[in-house]
Amino acid sequence: MSDTTASLRHKIQSAGDLQSVVRTMKSLAASSINQYEQSVRALGDYARTVELGLSVCLRGIGNADVLAGDAKDTDTGVIGAVVFGSDQGLVGQFNDLVADHAVKTLAGLTDPPGDESRRQLRVWAVGERVQARLADAGLALAGSFAVPSSVAAITALVAEILVATETHQRQGEFGALHLFYNRPSSAAVYTPVDQRLLPLDAPWRRLLAEAPWPTNNLPEVLGGDTGADTGTLRALIREHLFVSLFRACAESLASENASRLAAMQRADKNIEDLLERLNGNFHRLRQSGIDEELFDVIAGFEALTGPRRSADRR
Repeated sequence: MSDTTASLRHKIQSAGDLQSVVRTMKSLAASSINQYEQSVRALGDYARTVELGLSVCLRGIGNADVLAGDAKDTDTGVIGAVVFGSDQGLVGQFNDLVADHAVKTLAGLTDPPGDESRRQLRVWAVGERVQARLADAGLALAGSFAVPSSVAAITALVAEILVATETHQRQGEFGALHLFYNRPSSAAVYTPVDQRLLPLDAPWRRLLAEAPWPTNNLPEVLGGDTGADTGTLRALIREHLFVSLFRACAESLASENASRLAAMQRADKNIEDLLERLNGNFHRLRQSGIDEELFDVIAGFEALTGPRRSADRR
C-alpha cells in the first residue's frame, strides 16, 4: 500500500512525539546519573571514617578472631549472594550482563573442579527484571527487593537486605556473602563486578591494621577492656557492611541510568534518521502531486486552446 501525504504527515507527527518522549527520558537519566554519582562520592568520606575506626580496633591482638565469617572456612557452608538489577526496561543488556556474571561466578563457587560436594546458595535479587533472568537460569531465589527510586530510598533497601541476611549470619550458616552489580566504567558504560562482602578479606584487614595513623594523636577505643573493643569492632563491621551495600546499590543505579541514557541516545538517532526519510518521502510525494496538477492544468489549457488555434489558421 503506497503512502499518501496525509499518512506520511501522521507518521511524521507520531515520530516527533516519540522523539520528545525519548529526549525527556534522556534528560531524566542524565540527572539521575549525577545524583547517584554524587552520593557515591559523598559516601567516600564516611567510608574512610569507618576504615579508620576498623584500623584502630584491628591493632589489638586477637581482635581479628571476632570478625564475621572468620570462624568458618570460606570453602564450606552456604554461599549468599545479592544481585542488583532493575525494575524498569529500556536499559539494553544491563540485567543480562549482571545476571550472566552472577550465574557463572556462583557456578564456580558452588561446584568447584575436583570437589564432589555441591554447596548451597541463598540468592536475593534487587529488581524484577534481573529476578526473572536469574530464575530462567535455574537459580532458586531466597527473596527479592524493589529497586529504590531515589538516593533517599537506598538506606531503606540496605536495611531490608541486612535484616534478610542477618539471621543466616548469626547462625554461622554463610561461608561467604557476595554482591553482584554493574559498576560505572570509563572504558565502557558499565562493567559487572563481584564483591565478596563476608568474610572480610584478610589482606585488606592486615592493611588496615598496619596503616599509619594520619595524625600524631594516637587513637584508643573507649572503655579499654576486651569487651568494649569487641563491641566497637562489631559495630564498625556493621557500618562497613552498610557502606558496601549502599555503594553497590548507588553504583548499580548510576549504571542503570547510564545504560538507559545510551539506549535513549541510540533511539534518538534512529528517530532522527526515520524523520529524515519520512520528510524526504513527504516532500517528494508532495512535489509529485504538484507536478501532476500542473500537468493537468497544462493539458486542459492545451485541450481548450487547440480548436481555437486550428480555426485561426483557417
